Amino acid sequence: MTRSLFSRIFGGYLFVIVLLSALILAFSFSPIRRHYIDSLTDGLGNIGISLRMTVTQLLLKKQFDELNGLVRSLAKEENIRITVVDPQGVVVADSEENPKAMENHRGRPEIIEALGGATGRSLRFSSTAQKEMLYIAIPLQSEGKIVGVLRTSLFLSQIETLLFSLKMNIIWIAAVIALASLIGALIFVRSLSRPINDLMAAARRIGAGDLKVRVFLKKKDEIGRLADTFNYMGEQLETSFSELAHQKEELNSIIASLKEGLLVLDRTGDVLRCNESFSKAVGKTLTYGKPYWEAFRNAQFSELLERVRRERKGSAGEVELLGRIYLCSVTLLEPGQQIVAVFHDITETKSLERIKRDFVVNVSHELRTPLTSIKGFTETLEGEVTEEGKRYVDIIRRNTDRLINIVSDLLLLSELEEKSPLQLERINLGSLAENVARIFDPRLKEKSLALSLEGTAGLPTITADPFKVEQLFVNLLDNAIKYTEKGEIRVAMAASNEHVVIRISDTGIGIPNQDLPRIFERFYVVDKSRSRKFGGTGLGLSIVKHIVLLHNGHIDVESSPGVGTTFSITLPVNQG
Repeated sequence: MTRSLFSRIFGGYLFVIVLLSALILAFSFSPIRRHYIDSLTDGLGNIGISLRMTVTQLLLKKQFDELNGLVRSLAKEENIRITVVDPQGVVVADSEENPKAMENHRGRPEIIEALGGATGRSLRFSSTAQKEMLYIAIPLQSEGKIVGVLRTSLFLSQIETLLFSLKMNIIWIAAVIALASLIGALIFVRSLSRPINDLMAAARRIGAGDLKVRVFLKKKDEIGRLADTFNYMGEQLETSFSELAHQKEELNSIIASLKEGLLVLDRTGDVLRCNESFSKAVGKTLTYGKPYWEAFRNAQFSELLERVRRERKGSAGEVELLGRIYLCSVTLLEPGQQIVAVFHDITETKSLERIKRDFVVNVSHELRTPLTSIKGFTETLEGEVTEEGKRYVDIIRRNTDRLINIVSDLLLLSELEEKSPLQLERINLGSLAENVARIFDPRLKEKSLALSLEGTAGLPTITADPFKVEQLFVNLLDNAIKYTEKGEIRVAMAASNEHVVIRISDTGIGIPNQDLPRIFERFYVVDKSRSRKFGGTGLGLSIVKHIVLLHNGHIDVESSPGVGTTFSITLPVNQG
């Protein structure tokens, strides 16, 4: 059970006050009682000293009757008991009892001390009076000899009566002080707990959503400053929540207006948010807090999510929903690991791409037959026309060859873009590169260029499509020879972990920096006049890039105009 602040503080005050009161009574009464007894002891001793001379003279004269009458009269006046004892312990006078009937007192502690020459003191029970008494005994001396003992005593009942009265006064004083302290503590605790309770109530109201609540206190102490701080906090919270509400409305409006589908999932796959465009895309309204697969199931989307969670980075892929194709971009948000998926409808774009691709393939197929015929007739005409006509026939033949090459490259590129299955085999890259290099021997000799192969020995065999890898080498070496007038072409290969790295370098004209990002685009050529001169199609590097991507590799290029170009291809040893 939770105790309130009031009960804890007041309970603590009550405990301290009661404890202090008890300690005061316990530790003050004993010293007071001891001091009071000491005072009575001094008083009894002074009475004995004042009577010592008179009692000594009567004792030496053996005037026991006069001595007995003297102690009785003095004891009655002082309200004490007086006893006179000779050196043998025989009582010769007593103010309360008949001396002759009293027993020998030589064994009394105070008498023993007095007979030894000191003042004796004893607090004990009297067998004669049958009461507890305080005894003071002083020696009576004459000419250096102890001739007797004068003992004064007082009943402790008298002392206890006085001490009880004193104790009651102390208790009453302590009770009054404790009561006053408790009343003061009650007032103080209430003055402390009331504003704190007000602050607690206000905090609960703010927690319930009432951001306009304020606490006003007249005090200017720490609690007053706490209330001012609380009010300032409330004002800031009200402003912040107002801004958040406005931003939330804007965000909801923006999300609702998006044509792209938006889906936000938590780490377990439960739906946190989606917009109307996504609901239309899946044909269902998703319930927040429920798994997304209860509304729609899609293997492509599930694989995309798994890849993002596994690699812990964003990814994109195509997803088909209700007959339409979407480009789905998935992002992982840290640290909560929420997933944001954006669905962009690319159905029309994919349809246009397919139409364009089909058009290119169909046109290419249709062009192959007439181009072959043209080339055949051109070769026939070369032997029949005049020397002047051969120049025109050579132009027709050269352009026909260029068209045939473009058609062949277009068909190959279309096949690569369709991502047709690779014909995988274990191949030796070194041997394959050497075979391709032999194809270019005539052109290398024609241009006086050197071709070197490095690192071909000891390379691991890789799993790849030999025809497509051969096409990769053919296109890159063809470009290197085509755009290099002097120097050398170097092919270097090396194994690195689970990959093989191929670097093809030349000392040709190089590629300007502004053209580097576009060199892998189809039909893009850096120097168009030079490309036409050498019969370039502008498709070679695009084909190379597609071959590398089909083998799950990547390609980089470094180039400096007038210095040369280096293509770096990284291929996995084994296809996953």
